[in-house]
Amino acid sequence: MSPGTPKVARILGVWDGHDCGAVLVEDGELIVAVNEERFSRRKLETRFPFLAVQACLKHAGLQPKDIDTVAYCTVDVSKTIRRLFPRIQENYYAVRRRKAPYRGSRAIERSLKYWVQEKSGNRLTSWLSRQCIHSELAKLGFSNPALVEVDHHAAHAASAAHMSGFDAATVLTIDGLGDGLSATVNRYQDGKLERLESIPAADSLGVFFEHVTDLLNLRMLEDEGKVMALATHAYPVPDKENPLLEFFRVDGMRISSRYHRVRQYEKLKGVLWRVASEQFAYMAQRTLELHVTEWVRNAIRQTGLPCVAMAGGVAANIKVNMIIRELPEVQELFIFPHMGDGGLAAGSALHAAALAGQCCLPLRDVYLGPEIDVPPAPPLGIEMDDLANVAEMATRAAELIGNGEIILWFDGRMEFGPRALGHRSILARPDLPEIRERLNLQMKRRVWYQPFCPSILEADAAELLEKATGRPNRYMTVGYRAKLDSRQKLQAVLGADGSCRPQLVADDDTPYSLLIKAVKNQIGLGCVLNTSMNIHGDPLVASIDQAWHLMIAHGFGHLFCPGLKRIYRRSG
Repeated sequence: MSPGTPKVARILGVWDGHDCGAVLVEDGELIVAVNEERFSRRKLETRFPFLAVQACLKHAGLQPKDIDTVAYCTVDVSKTIRRLFPRIQENYYAVRRRKAPYRGSRAIERSLKYWVQEKSGNRLTSWLSRQCIHSELAKLGFSNPALVEVDHHAAHAASAAHMSGFDAATVLTIDGLGDGLSATVNRYQDGKLERLESIPAADSLGVFFEHVTDLLNLRMLEDEGKVMALATHAYPVPDKENPLLEFFRVDGMRISSRYHRVRQYEKLKGVLWRVASEQFAYMAQRTLELHVTEWVRNAIRQTGLPCVAMAGGVAANIKVNMIIRELPEVQELFIFPHMGDGGLAAGSALHAAALAGQCCLPLRDVYLGPEIDVPPAPPLGIEMDDLANVAEMATRAAELIGNGEIILWFDGRMEFGPRALGHRSILARPDLPEIRERLNLQMKRRVWYQPFCPSILEADAAELLEKATGRPNRYMTVGYRAKLDSRQKLQAVLGADGSCRPQLVADDDTPYSLLIKAVKNQIGLGCVLNTSMNIHGDPLVASIDQAWHLMIAHGFGHLFCPGLKRIYRRSG
């Protein structure tokens, strides 16, 4: 079967690169999705997602023989070489995460990497990648599934378009690079995507921001959010005095870079030599904001479609997304919740489903991981209480939060994507900065300038946030500005500029909603500080025994499991 024709309805999507993972799409619906890091315990895992594939099959009660089609993406030269020689991928993983010692040859290696990454795929790389994928699947017991190859940016576009719920939209993808491109503009109508413009990898705004991250001694492809956060602590630099703005030009739907990536890196290094780190971060963030928003406006003018759907790593920048959402040309904005490469498995499967003529169903929620396994008895030092109902549990948790305690909340299926959204969360009051500092520096062990996020009842959003109109953002994908008179109430969840990345929670009878309503009864505010249940640099916890370890090792007193109607607490 050709690399472009899916077979029937049940499609497994796999991604075997940065933040690898697997998903299962059945009759156009995304039914299970998970990333390998949750099982391997290596943040942003890059190996073939064996454990994630097994988790998808187990959740659906399937065997490899039950899968009709496997979809995968990205067959450019760089990705194909890494498939053929996994050790190269492993070495780069160690360098990127700062696990390998620094070598003086790194500048030469960087130049070679950029040269190779810009090379698009061809028939040979397509055939070689196909053989590699087939070989890895055979290790899992797949005999001869139909394989569907998907372009990198087509996968990003599919995840944004088909999951948005829009009937028609301007669909934009923007990331570092993949299959020779860094961004695309697409028109989405009648369930079909039409690509209107492609931006070459050599003109990548995503790679520009990776350069900035690396030069600030942070981890590329992981700490770009820290650059965005650090920028809020700078004195604003007037645009006419920002030398980074001239690095790029937007002309219609095209983005072009003035410098090749190697030269760009050296120019950035020269700018950083002259300014403070926070000013450098500000100038880079401002450069991204101005150029991306101009590009978005031009794309909408071309398509005539005011609803915007986006995916790709740059779409993780919530400050850029905040500005896009507030543009007069934009009617609604949807960012696929797993917008980076970790969402490529989903995009590949959805693209294959659309090719097969399936009607892809919009995203309902991101609770797409495995269910809670019934846990064994807790270890020494942890006791447990069984409760009659979830409402009682929510009340007890709210009392602890109201008294200034930081709790763990573990419920139902694990979230798909980088954000904890009330199923694998650490929760606290949103109004006490001393709680933020204790959680940041002592428990989570993060940098001091990185803010936490709020989960806010949808009914309270208009009171607390500016321009909290339109579709409620359930996934923490867009920034909002807090109203001036509410900033005192939200001290622990705001950046230095008064902005935040909220999850707007429906007023329903789910355990998380009941908890926030109970917190409102305690402190008069329908909001909690919500951060992911992990230590900084580690993946989100995937099991209760991992949550127990977190409790013991880092001083958390209570773990609430609404699905089990059980509370675990440290004894003594």
